[in-house]
Amino acid sequence: MEQMDGLDVVGCERCDDLCDSRSRIVNGVGPADADLLFVGEAPGANEDKQGEPFVGRSGDVLDDGLRDAGLDRGDVRITNCVRCRPPDNRDPRNGELANCRDYLETEIDRVDPEVVVTLGKVPAEHLLERDVAVTGEAGDVFDVTVAGQPQRVLVSVHPAATLYDPSQRETFEAALATAAEFTDAQSGQSRLGEF
Repeated sequence: MEQMDGLDVVGCERCDDLCDSRSRIVNGVGPADADLLFVGEAPGANEDKQGEPFVGRSGDVLDDGLRDAGLDRGDVRITNCVRCRPPDNRDPRNGELANCRDYLETEIDRVDPEVVVTLGKVPAEHLLERDVAVTGEAGDVFDVTVAGQPQRVLVSVHPAATLYDPSQRETFEAALATAAEFTDAQSGQSRLGEF
């Protein structure tokens, strides 16, 4: 039996490969009314083990980038296009993305963020429904319709891109700075003193 319990998916068995490769369903984390909703592609090995998106090295980069933008991980919501780890950390297939789409749309609708930030090519193309040149479009904001509702989507490179190509760090940080402009936190510069 598959269903959503609030923002969490429980008991989904739509994708045979993903059900076989996961140890758990990895749901989004963060406030249910966050101004910023970050969307990655799928859980990796660390996420599958810990049950939380963006942990490990990519999570550290994301946390550092958020802090540099004057934000805190606890103030944003983080999720993925698919909630189960693909075998061998491959990209999720089109059918898997389609199978999980309504879960993502429901989460976006219920959180109703000021902006959705896509972390990498897969989520950007999934939500914008077109080819995306992530490096060239990073930091750009697009108005789209998600689940029948208008939504802003901000493109960003994946945090891991900065690990493999340090020149992407500036692009990543600039995208997060743009995202921060959509939050109430940006007006409270005293938050920076917390770090």
